[in-house]
Amino acid sequence: MTTETTIYLTPSSFSEKEKLLVKSGELSASGFIFDRGVCAVRLKNETSDLVLLPFQGQQIWSARFRGRDVTMHSMFTQPNPTRTYLETYGGFLIHCGATAMGVPTHEDTHPLHGELPNAPYQAAYIVTGSDAEGDYIGLGGAYQHTVAFSTNYLAEPLVKLYAGKTSASLSMDITNLKKTEMELMYLAHINFKPVNGSRLVYSAQTTPDHVRVRTSIPSHIHPKPGYVEFIEALKEHPEKHHHLVPGLAFDPEIVFFIDYLADTQGWAYSMQVLPDGNADFVRHRPAQLDKGVRWICRTPDQDALGLILPGTAEPEGYTAEKAKGNLKILPGGAVFHFDVEFGALTPSEASELEARIKAITRE
Repeated sequence: MTTETTIYLTPSSFSEKEKLLVKSGELSASGFIFDRGVCAVRLKNETSDLVLLPFQGQQIWSARFRGRDVTMHSMFTQPNPTRTYLETYGGFLIHCGATAMGVPTHEDTHPLHGELPNAPYQAAYIVTGSDAEGDYIGLGGAYQHTVAFSTNYLAEPLVKLYAGKTSASLSMDITNLKKTEMELMYLAHINFKPVNGSRLVYSAQTTPDHVRVRTSIPSHIHPKPGYVEFIEALKEHPEKHHHLVPGLAFDPEIVFFIDYLADTQGWAYSMQVLPDGNADFVRHRPAQLDKGVRWICRTPDQDALGLILPGTAEPEGYTAEKAKGNLKILPGGAVFHFDVEFGALTPSEASELEARIKAITRE
């Protein structure tokens, strides 16, 4: 049985000096305002902490698990108060969608990755409680997106940090408030910090048929010498990206589309196994988010490993994804729900998960 307490937040709850908002045993939530005016909530347990933006996209701006910062390196030291995607970029987890998502082409009118990344949430709240997984503290919220004669939906994400765990869980409900159907696109843009010498291990058949490199080059990408040749090599040998060694041409980015396999409980797994045996991981349910996208960007200014960006579509923009048949149709009043977990593993936990992944891919 789940017991839960909800504490609603307003911008007036925050000040420049970080202050404790809720404490329950080793779990706590504190609030502060970044210098540029963006409100933030820090969730903490014994070993880990997350900084989230309650009123700006409910992004996870930064994440530390077992004392290690796992967030991508970017040009932004703090979030900017803007809705423009590339003017405040560098968060650990960004919600993308939900009426459209991906890189718009000349045929599209939607902004890069849709309206959710920096959406102004009308409600935000801290939750504390206990469920089958243990005691937790979390941040949730509600954003209603309404456009007359077009769209009316409610997005309700919830991030939980559990006592004693070195991982966090994310769930989201997107409710179509209309009486008629809506088209849906969503992607969880999860951005780890890549570590040289690491290995990428994941529950998919790592053949060119099931791990496909994107060969089209978006308009905002300006390839350097060797980039096109690297893509050509990855078309036939996608395993060449499994070892993160310096010098690989991930500048400015490489994108893969991956067909994930799930275990008997419905979970698919991705890991970055560090040279010391520790690992970063994500698990998601392909029955909910059926498109697996991997994004790697390694430049002097931006260094990111999108180990798995689970979504309902690939990130080629509304028109291209509709042509592929990748748009979900949500009936009037229906709810789209998904669950994702991410965090850090010890060497023994990583070895156990790698064995499980090998068992999935052998079946």
